[in-house]
Amino acid sequence: MSRIGGRMLVPQSAVQRIQAMILEGPLAPGERLPAQRELSEQLGISRASLREALSVLETLGLVRVEVGRGVFVVGAGGETAGRRHVPKWRFADRYSPLEVYETRLMLEPRAAALAAVQPAEPALAEIGRSVERMRRAVEAGDLIAAADCDSVFHRAIVERSGNRMFVELFRTVDGVMDEIQRLPFIHQERIGETVDEHEAILAALNAGDAGGSAKAMARHIMAAAGRIGVTLAL
Repeated sequence: MSRIGGRMLVPQSAVQRIQAMILEGPLAPGERLPAQRELSEQLGISRASLREALSVLETLGLVRVEVGRGVFVVGAGGETAGRRHVPKWRFADRYSPLEVYETRLMLEPRAAALAAVQPAEPALAEIGRSVERMRRAVEAGDLIAAADCDSVFHRAIVERSGNRMFVELFRTVDGVMDEIQRLPFIHQERIGETVDEHEAILAALNAGDAGGSAKAMARHIMAAAGRIGVTLAL
């Protein structure tokens, strides 16, 4: 999650606190969260910030927002009250998930290939740290931290590519990229696959293997798309 001077921005801080309430109690699967007014006062944030935080949590599959009924905790199996949770795609009026994944498949493997032949430090170390942190977050069940590491990993590779247009394009649609990377997390039992795929990309980058890095990135993007039912063709 983004920070300013080491301090988490308000919506992300709220996301972490609500996640802690779910993981550590008192909120249990199927249980309804307090009303938004009460919860925003409890967290000391505006209702607009709370809505943003809840939207992130819903995309990750931790809560389900039901209009007119409230916000409910989703179980580890992706269900609440016997209903399978389907994450919302907030950018449907701009792009479909297929369009975003197709764009990523065109750009990110090339970015990975370029990143593989750049000098080792310091960006490569940051990419490696993001993989280590993500595995620890997954083992701890911290989806928020895992999603943060996922974003850092992909952003750092694009920045390491040295292609300024790639970097500018990704910054322009930064929110879209963060959102699309959260969607596969709805399948909590499969998040380990993302870590394994990141490690394969990192290994190719460390070896300075441009072709291997591109192929590993393409496999990862296709697999991530598949985890939300989007089929890509090379």
